[in-house]
Amino acid sequence: MISNESIDYQLILIAHMICADQQIHSEEAKALHELAEQVNANQRTIDETEKILAQDKTLISLEDAAKGIKPSDRREAIRQILSVAYVDGFFSPLEKEMVEKIAKIFGCFDYLQEVIDEAEQFRANCSDDETSDSSKLSLGAVILRGAESVLSRSLVKKLGQIAPEEIGRKIEKLQREILLIGAEYNAVIQQCGDIAKEDYQFAERSLNRTLESLDQLKSNIQKRLLVLQKQSSGKGKSSSAKEIFEQLEGTRKALTTEIIKEIEVLRESLKAKQRALNHFSIAFMGKTKAGKSTLHAIVTGGGWEAIGVGKQRTTRYNRVYEWKNIRIIDTPGIGAPEDGGRTDEEVAQSVIDESDVICYVVTNDSIQESEFGFLKSLKEKTKPLVILLNIKNNLRDARRLQHFLSDPNKPFTLEGKSGLGGHIERIKRYAQQHYANNYFDIIPAMLLAAQMSREAEHESIKDKLFESSRIQDFLDSIRVSLVEYGTIRRSQTLLGSTVGNIEKPCQWVTKEVQIYQKLLQSLREKRTTVLRKVELAEQDALSSLENHIAEVFQDMSNNTVTSFARDNWKADQSIMKLNWEKKLKDIKFSERISNIYQEVGGEFKREALEILEEVGRDLQLVAELSGGSFKFENHDTDGSVRLGIKYGGILLTIASGIMYFTPLAPFALAVGLIGTVMSIIGGLFKSEEQKRREAADKITGSLRTQLQTQQVEVSEKAKDDLGKSCKQVRTDIDHYFEELIAGVETISSELRKSQIQIQGVTEYLNRAYAKRIIDYCLKTYKPLTDDVIKQDIAKVDRRFGRSMQIQTKSKVKISEKMQENLKQILQEDIIIRAADTK
Repeated sequence: MISNESIDYQLILIAHMICADQQIHSEEAKALHELAEQVNANQRTIDETEKILAQDKTLISLEDAAKGIKPSDRREAIRQILSVAYVDGFFSPLEKEMVEKIAKIFGCFDYLQEVIDEAEQFRANCSDDETSDSSKLSLGAVILRGAESVLSRSLVKKLGQIAPEEIGRKIEKLQREILLIGAEYNAVIQQCGDIAKEDYQFAERSLNRTLESLDQLKSNIQKRLLVLQKQSSGKGKSSSAKEIFEQLEGTRKALTTEIIKEIEVLRESLKAKQRALNHFSIAFMGKTKAGKSTLHAIVTGGGWEAIGVGKQRTTRYNRVYEWKNIRIIDTPGIGAPEDGGRTDEEVAQSVIDESDVICYVVTNDSIQESEFGFLKSLKEKTKPLVILLNIKNNLRDARRLQHFLSDPNKPFTLEGKSGLGGHIERIKRYAQQHYANNYFDIIPAMLLAAQMSREAEHESIKDKLFESSRIQDFLDSIRVSLVEYGTIRRSQTLLGSTVGNIEKPCQWVTKEVQIYQKLLQSLREKRTTVLRKVELAEQDALSSLENHIAEVFQDMSNNTVTSFARDNWKADQSIMKLNWEKKLKDIKFSERISNIYQEVGGEFKREALEILEEVGRDLQLVAELSGGSFKFENHDTDGSVRLGIKYGGILLTIASGIMYFTPLAPFALAVGLIGTVMSIIGGLFKSEEQKRREAADKITGSLRTQLQTQQVEVSEKAKDDLGKSCKQVRTDIDHYFEELIAGVETISSELRKSQIQIQGVTEYLNRAYAKRIIDYCLKTYKPLTDDVIKQDIAKVDRRFGRSMQIQTKSKVKISEKMQENLKQILQEDIIIRAADTK
């Protein structure tokens, strides 16, 4: 039955805003629940807010909620959702995107900007005057000052309670205090805070330098191409230069797209590290229903309904819990079904950067290799790993519960068919494949037993249940992570892991440098090969042209001349000349010569085309083998040019130009007869036949002599014309290659410059991280500065996430045992030696 109760859409919008950054803080969820009570929200509204927190498929969409708010309430609604966005002091891109979307629906974008400007001005004033009363208010509460509705007044109160400086102060200690036993806790937290602030400055500086380098790379490629275009504008054919620079511009755009992606990733990484700056963060990860939320409730002591609102026990967003500078993050299940938007795995991955330790939860009932593939993401960011093996046993059955309590060690036995030994070995084997080492701890625990120890119906056996669950082993490991390793793991997050964020764009730039260098080498080699092959084709063409012309003249000399002489032996010179020209026309002599010329030229064209197409295929293969994306196609389906210069496309463009190559026609053949015909046919005492024979022989000899002379002239003229055309083809090809090489060198030099800069940033961070490692081993603390690093660290060689060799300038004594411990703590192979030792 559908409820007739009206929905409080302003409260629905607030629920959406809480979920906007995809991290639902436990206090935010609790505040929303209390807020609903304070404004007397009806059950339908409460149910709908719970659906939003759980990301139920039937939830009221953001658009529908915004449209449900009356025009008169929209400005106040803008202030309400902005106050929620600003409550943690960080207006994230996802939150901004949601607020702008709502403002667009409301039609009050200008008002939104007005409120944001007001908030930012307040933030600036607070930083200048921390003693003022207004600075003690949460920024979110200030945004709502003057709002009159019951919801806004209640929201002001709640925001004051859940602002960052207030989070966790009134939360009951309960079981979580197990983590905090010992006087050393406060000292560690203080030192973690001091180190984090210093390390963040190095991380921020390094990330910003990388951002600047990538941004400069984008700008420099553009500038260099413009200079090259101006320098080359007068060379060769204008269409040639135009085509080249269209290709290079396509390359620039494609590179720019990739650079922008890398820049955005770096910026988000920096924001994540800033967000977690004041906390030691532990993220719970694992497949769906592995027990992460149960573990979250055990550790935080918040109860199983405190994770969400109502009875929601699962989450599609990261849930955050904070107290005493510890931050617990419960992530969505890896491998959960997708229903649009970001996958659960992507949501979980979004907190890896800011986490100091990852607790990966697996179960003994189904250990499959597929669920360990996620560990690759952790290794890529050098995150320390603890694996909790949740032993599943249906203790809700009274008989099984009794059996368990009678022998609580049995489920934890390693040996035997049902023992944990096989499970642990599989975990190590699978994790080794994706995490690259097995330095992590595997801690078995029975989360259900720990959960039941907190339930009222098991009050009488709660201590026994808690002890038997062995959850204390896990809690102790977390405590050790913080108290004993907290300082170095904070440095690992802010320095060591940041190197990974920088190495990714560095690897990308390095790969591009290699591709362009390989292509430059291939271009130079292919230019030499092509020109040599075209030159050989030209020689063959000239030789063929000469031979074919000789064959035509030989045929004329052997056949046509003899019959002509017999038929025209009585003609005077003028008539004979006319008859000879007519004879040449009848036998299509000039056409035969021209056809030979065209056929030879056509054969040269075909050979040139084959040479160029072969080169295009070779260059494409080189690019593919180099990992590039150079293709023959001119454009993608969206009209954009693919990454890289389309060498194949350009070479085929040259080939198409050759198709229009038309050799000049040889000059017209006009044979002039020399000699006196009358003297040839004179002689009164000779017979008619003798006169005809002698005259014909004279004419034949004269014509053959003239044909030999003209054969040489025609052949030389034809060869000269064809040679000029072939030379132009070679010049065009050489010019194309010259332009291509210049363009590739332009991009390659800029990529190389950026590569050197980013590698320098990587080295800078690794040296700072190495200094922190040395100080940790020596149990000393020195403020981290550039001078201190230069004084102590000689050299660092690091295979990110796998090994790190540190050479110190002084003869520090780091025991082998300590170096072995570093492997377990940092989960990389760490070797430390003085610079003058081997």
